[in-house]
Amino acid sequence: MTPPDFDIRIGSFEDAARAATGVAVVIDVFRAFTTAAVALANGAERIVICGSLEDALRLRAEGVGRFAMGERHSLRPEGFDFGNSPVEIAGIDFSGETLIQTTSNGTRGLIAAAGARRVYAGSFVTANATAAIIAANGERRIDLIAMGDSARTDEDELCALYLRARLSGLTPDRTTVAATAKALTPRLMRGSISESDVDACLAVGTQDFAIRVGREGGLLVARREDAPR
Repeated sequence: MTPPDFDIRIGSFEDAARAATGVAVVIDVFRAFTTAAVALANGAERIVICGSLEDALRLRAEGVGRFAMGERHSLRPEGFDFGNSPVEIAGIDFSGETLIQTTSNGTRGLIAAAGARRVYAGSFVTANATAAIIAANGERRIDLIAMGDSARTDEDELCALYLRARLSGLTPDRTTVAATAKALTPRLMRGSISESDVDACLAVGTQDFAIRVGREGGLLVARREDAPR
């Protein structure tokens, strides 16, 4: 499929996720789907996506997954094994494990995208692989959804623009893209997200897989999908 054949739409928040019908890429750069990518790169077999803290803890107690990770208000919830930080889990071997994840924004968007035929969890680190997989799949309608939070989606919208450029056959300079995204996030860097996490989240195209999300036995599950070679 040539780039002009794509019908690419960029939207924001849950309403855009609910409206998606073809391929949906739900984007959460800081930090949900960067953290998920690190977990999968470190060997996790799958990540179960939850909407609430209670569901995540219940599923862990039932033995569905060994670890619960996520955040509320950027902080690790009480009783969780890990927060929402790619740096925190960077050195952990998750080989063969199932993790359970819930976050304030990104996982909520995945749940909302129930009407899409294919769903991916997007971030800068998986952006190149995600674009390559979508291009190879042949689906025409593509929704790129910036989740952000209730007030801003800057870095997620920039990731959506980067994905659109890649799908259109362009190769934006990754260093420039990362620097632009970093310049848009001074509040995060001064607040509850560390600068090391910011830098990890802006490592554009460093993973060679996308994060495919689908229903399995009544659960919403994320797995790695390797890019075509």
